[in-house]
Amino acid sequence: MSPDEYCQQKAARSGSSFYYSFLFLPPPKRRAITALYAFCREVDDVVDECHDAQIAATKLAWWRQELSSVYGGKPQHPVSQALQSACAEFNLPEEQLQEIIDGMEMDLQQSRYLDFKALSLYCYRVASVVGLLAAEIFGYQDRRTQKYAHDLGVAFQLTNIIRDVGEDARMGRIYLPIDELQRFEVTAADILNARHGDKFQRLMAFQVERAESYYAQAIDALPASDRRTQRPGLVMAAIYRTLLDEIKRDGYQVLTQRTSLTPIRKLWIAWRTWVRG
Repeated sequence: MSPDEYCQQKAARSGSSFYYSFLFLPPPKRRAITALYAFCREVDDVVDECHDAQIAATKLAWWRQELSSVYGGKPQHPVSQALQSACAEFNLPEEQLQEIIDGMEMDLQQSRYLDFKALSLYCYRVASVVGLLAAEIFGYQDRRTQKYAHDLGVAFQLTNIIRDVGEDARMGRIYLPIDELQRFEVTAADILNARHGDKFQRLMAFQVERAESYYAQAIDALPASDRRTQRPGLVMAAIYRTLLDEIKRDGYQVLTQRTSLTPIRKLWIAWRTWVRG
């Protein structure tokens, strides 16, 4: 199996909405974004699947060294080998890829966030940086597109946090800012014990409203000249905004279930958004 085939399988098996957002790209860009996505999955899996924090930290340290090999040596992992070609072709900076690992390390060091400012740093590292790298692969002419990519990354991560409140709580993590829990009179114990009520619904409505504001902010920032090349991000936004609508329609039942869209629905949204340009 070639490095590109390994990355393709990694992306397809994940069932992620990201996979549907780059289905219609030309082969060179599709290979590059798939390699980037596969890298993100590999380092994210280290944190999610390794229950010993010291072992996870050791694995992330290995990935840091592997990234250095991507830029000046012979990487060992098939994802790194595929990423090496992508980084060379699209001039992706090592510092930004290392920042993604910084974000993963935050999950090993803390499980609560005092306020949205603190959470924003996490969102930047694990999502906005990915958006900025993806924008380089897709191509742009206007530097304002970087603002679009940054805000879209935040919107995606906020959507993930909203969708996964219950799942994260079962791993002992609460990403919703502490000061906002206090404002809506929801305790950490309420979330950890899956106690759904009116106060929790109001808290989640506030979270969804903020995520939606980031989507709107991102779309408004995208220059018309770059809209066509940045269509994969618009596809992803369309899928994730639909997911938010479903979560609202279900009454924010995120503590005990994980709302998702069927593959055929994702494919339909992706095709429709791509054709509209």
